[in-house]
Amino acid sequence: MITGDRGSASVWAAGGIAAVLLVVGLIVGLGSAAATRHRADSAADLAALAAAASATAGSDRACERARWVARRMRVELSACRLAGWDAEVEITAQTPDLLLGFGSATARARAGPVPE
Repeated sequence: MITGDRGSASVWAAGGIAAVLLVVGLIVGLGSAAATRHRADSAADLAALAAAASATAGSDRACERARWVARRMRVELSACRLAGWDAEVEITAQTPDLLLGFGSATARARAGPVPE
């Protein structure tokens, strides 16, 4: 039996477990950030479509409809503009509590007739 190496396997195992937990934490964090970005993009698209669909009712009604969609998707409508039949919206989605230091995700979308 070698007396100088006693207990070194425990130290290596603890270090290995810490490294695996760090990698898993980074993967979860990046996944959460990507999911927030996708949620912001989807909410912007849907809010712009909702505003464009309500364009005949006027700017206030169209933006209120976009705000309703944003609330349902748990994001914030930062800006809404109706120019003719075109609806342009900007959405801000907050990251999960785990990633508060990274800020928020912002997405913009436009919906309306295709220009010729």
